[in-house]
Amino acid sequence: MNNKEKGGIIALLGVAAGALAFWKYKTMPQEDKEKLHAKINETGKKIKEGAQDAGDTLSEKYEKLKDLSSKRAKDIAS
Repeated sequence: MNNKEKGGIIALLGVAAGALAFWKYKTMPQEDKEKLHAKINETGKKIKEGAQDAGDTLSEKYEKLKDLSSKRAKDIAS
């Protein structure tokens, strides 16, 4: 079996899994759908907060590194 055939089989399995998930969602009671939506929204908020925290941390470290390098450059120039 070559890579092209394997890719086709994987794609077919992905489509089948997606169809099954769609069918399961459509047959789900409204209460379960609301729970699922709440869980997805909460997960999205956590990911967004984590990304923001990581960005803030990187910005702080970049500023510290920039200050340190400019101090070192001044020391070398003196």
